[in-house]
Amino acid sequence: MCGRFSLISSEELIKKIFRLNRAPLQRRFNIAPSQDAPVIRITHDCGDREMVWMRWGLVPSWAKDPSIGSRMINAKSETLFDKPSFRKAARVRRCLIPADGFFEWKKEKNAKQPYYIHLRDESPFAMAGLWEVWKAEDGGLLETCTIITTDANELILPIHNRMPAILPAEACGVWLDPDRQDPETLQPLLRPYDAHEMALRPVSRAVNNPRNDDPSCIEAIEENPSNGDPLLF
Repeated sequence: MCGRFSLISSEELIKKIFRLNRAPLQRRFNIAPSQDAPVIRITHDCGDREMVWMRWGLVPSWAKDPSIGSRMINAKSETLFDKPSFRKAARVRRCLIPADGFFEWKKEKNAKQPYYIHLRDESPFAMAGLWEVWKAEDGGLLETCTIITTDANELILPIHNRMPAILPAEACGVWLDPDRQDPETLQPLLRPYDAHEMALRPVSRAVNNPRNDDPSCIEAIEENPSNGDPLLF
């Protein structure tokens, strides 16, 4: 799964990598569910890419209560085009969710140790996502998103069996293309990212509290040698 991530790169770098005219960034070290998350989508009027911020936790248009979003922060790639909550968005409302890294927790004896997982060169990357619009009774509109997950690669598997579906650069355009709606084209894009291109490090449990949003959330710590795990930096 993916329950926390960061986006701290500069506006200029995000604009360059994701081919954006503008990138309204908020420097975030610990983005958590129910908070606003960055989303890159195709605009309906001119077909350009735009970056907006949406509540993380997808609320289907047919939902009676937006609280359902707390249970839909992730969508499994394997059932994306079948589940009622996701299948419409999977065809017509796909997006990229830019990140510099994400967090996962490894179960230990009496606690869970968080790890920060990122690309080896620490460059930003795109997680595949979906977005939706929900209309309240008073007419107000709520835009929400979810992150798609796939099987973990060999780097992440000792920690967790799922990881976000990270899209290589050449797949981003295909994923965003509104004319591509067939599962046969889109689903193969949602595969585990090359483990050799990624790295991870143990970090402080400060990230467990969503109110903590500063560099300490991603700084490496030395693991307790007594647990028998190697040091990973």
